[in-house]
Amino acid sequence: MSLTKVIAISGKPGLYEILGKTKGGFITTSLLDGKKTPVRNTQNVSVLSDIGIYTYETEAALGGVFLAIHERFEGKEAISHKASNSELTNLFSEVLPEYDEERVYVSNIKKVVQWYNILINSEFDFETIKEDLKKLEEAQSAQ
Repeated sequence: MSLTKVIAISGKPGLYEILGKTKGGFITTSLLDGKKTPVRNTQNVSVLSDIGIYTYETEAALGGVFLAIHERFEGKEAISHKASNSELTNLFSEVLPEYDEERVYVSNIKKVVQWYNILINSEFDFETIKEDLKKLEEAQSAQ
């Protein structure tokens, strides 16, 4: 599994892995409870590999932020997404010091930390993020 196969579905908790396509959407499995769920093309979804975090210069790939959190917590679960706002912003300042404090809200940070912990608990292989980021860099440098 890589971040290109992991999605967040608007209005539904947690993260989902894409298993396959159907005529009107695709089939997913929840990373929280393992239940399979159909998703229609009309539902609002976000692929984690396509998400960026605003910095003062540009955007940082969400995968890179996950890797920084993974390194900071030595491959273990991070602080809870229900921690205090100051704890969450301090964590984000550590892992992504150049994040744009005016455009990245605490609610965004909570979601990133929550998603990271879901990935850790589902035994996600963070090496796939490194491979995806390397491919992205190669594609950008070829343009």
